[in-house]
Amino acid sequence: MSELGDNWERNVLEKLAMSAIQEQRRTRRWGIFFKLLTFIYLFLLFAMVMDIASEKGDGLAGGKHTALIDVRGVISSDSMANADNLIASLQDAYKDKHTAGIILRVNSPGGSPVQAGLVNDEIKRLRTLHPEIPLHVVVEDMCASGGYFIAAAADSIYVNKASIVGSIGVLMDGFGFTGTMQKLGVERRLMTAGENKGFMDPFSPRNPKHEAFTKSLLEDIHQQFIAVVRDGRGKRLKETPEMFSGLFWTGDKAIAMGLADAIGSVDSVARDVIKAETVVDFTARENIADRLAKKLGAGVASMFPGFGAQSEGVTLR
Repeated sequence: MSELGDNWERNVLEKLAMSAIQEQRRTRRWGIFFKLLTFIYLFLLFAMVMDIASEKGDGLAGGKHTALIDVRGVISSDSMANADNLIASLQDAYKDKHTAGIILRVNSPGGSPVQAGLVNDEIKRLRTLHPEIPLHVVVEDMCASGGYFIAAAADSIYVNKASIVGSIGVLMDGFGFTGTMQKLGVERRLMTAGENKGFMDPFSPRNPKHEAFTKSLLEDIHQQFIAVVRDGRGKRLKETPEMFSGLFWTGDKAIAMGLADAIGSVDSVARDVIKAETVVDFTARENIADRLAKKLGAGVASMFPGFGAQSEGVTLR
């Protein structure tokens, strides 16, 4: 009996000891988890503070400076080069009491006519309110279509001799799959309420009426683009039949055509034109929280591939 009693006590003690050890391990794991969570939180908080501190650099120059704003990449509502970001950057630059002049550094193939138009309108409004602050465009590799739509609102446009400038035109692109569907024996069953609701459906045969309507719509936007260029460049333009055809030219040729004014870089324009050599970046940029939110959204979208799908639409490029 004593041996059985000893075994029973030993088993109870072993179980209690193992339970205690397991509880310690759980406590240790949770402790590590919460420490890691606290570290991540502090890191994100620090990164956000650094983003805010470096976002504008307002007042760091000490005296007069040139405000720099980047127009980089495709101009669209879901890119960094969207109207909200660019307009906010412009407004901040004009409000800064140390701003002697503003440079838009453009490197864009174009994009949305609406986004570009909003920025063009705001530049003209701000230039009227602040005539003492010049706004110049400096073109890097490319200032095409929607990029030039924005640039046309500036006081002057400076280019590199090898920059690509122009592409004053409008397009709407897509695909047609009717031939492929016939070869595969696939039948399109499209039902609409409204005779034009299936407008330019890529799985239906070409419709001459829809194509004519589309060309008329594109021509309307093209004329708006031409009017913006003529208004912005004025008598500097040396118009030719090809100028508004969608073609593009080197920086040297663009100067000869009046689409640009001179050769220049950010440094040379700040130093020699604006006379404020110190350059402060006012470009609105994503902070760490925005980047994390976007990555989270991309992760959700990858789980649901059809969610948020959009058509291409009309493009200045």
